[in-house]
Amino acid sequence: MSLLQALQASPALFVTAVVTMSLAIGSFLNVVIHRMPKMLERQWREELAELNGKESTPAPRYNLMVPRSSCPSCGHQIRAIENIPLISYIALSGKCAACKAPIGMRYPFVEMLTGVLSGLVAWHYGFSWQTFAALIFVWAMIALAFVDLDTFFLPDDITLPLTWAGLLVNISATFVDLQSAVIGAAAGYLSLWAVFWAYKLATGKDGMGYGDFKLLAAIGAWLGWKLLPVVILLSSLVGAIVGVSLIVFARHGRNVPIPFGPYLVLGGVIALLWGEPLLNYYLRTL
Repeated sequence: MSLLQALQASPALFVTAVVTMSLAIGSFLNVVIHRMPKMLERQWREELAELNGKESTPAPRYNLMVPRSSCPSCGHQIRAIENIPLISYIALSGKCAACKAPIGMRYPFVEMLTGVLSGLVAWHYGFSWQTFAALIFVWAMIALAFVDLDTFFLPDDITLPLTWAGLLVNISATFVDLQSAVIGAAAGYLSLWAVFWAYKLATGKDGMGYGDFKLLAAIGAWLGWKLLPVVILLSSLVGAIVGVSLIVFARHGRNVPIPFGPYLVLGGVIALLWGEPLLNYYLRTL
């Protein structure tokens, strides 16, 4: 029996393999979350210098692959043995191998979250093309959520390719038919665009960023227009609960912005896994 046949025959083995692989993907997502905003900032600085007619000083290469990951405290380059997902963090007691500076809990958390969500996707869809497509969706969503938490910014470098990928995936009706995907992308963008302008006209303030429009467009391209109300309802509900909790318990200022992207991500992932049952339950209760 070949490996593919074994994975197809044993759901437990397939889920285990996906979780194991996804832990490594989670480690890479930590790099994306940390470096992509810095890469975009460099790009903007270079473009601004060019517009102003200034010569920008050539900077050392900096992308998702170069330079090697290192400790921000002492510059120690992280060896492969120190970069095994979860295991290395536990073995090093959450500290740099060289200077013993603490390593943030964010890193193992992202790895664990990626593994757990990927395992749920594999269990839900089984050994199918849907699983491999859904994994790409979930991994991109995790990166977007944490970048938005850190920077209040949802990079076009992720949201736009994710939208096109959703449309391409649904050419063969992987999750929904192509017509529903196209309408979903348009409706996702325009729904939040309308909310943005209604709020701006009423208050004179920006209620959200354009990245949120593009993120919901991407979710619509993957899941179709019918699940957009589920996504919006879930994200708004969770956002309201978290926002009120921060104000009441953490004394978060009412005028201090809270990124909406992570709540859209949560709504999108829940809709990917359980959107149809939730929608049917909602329609039955009307």
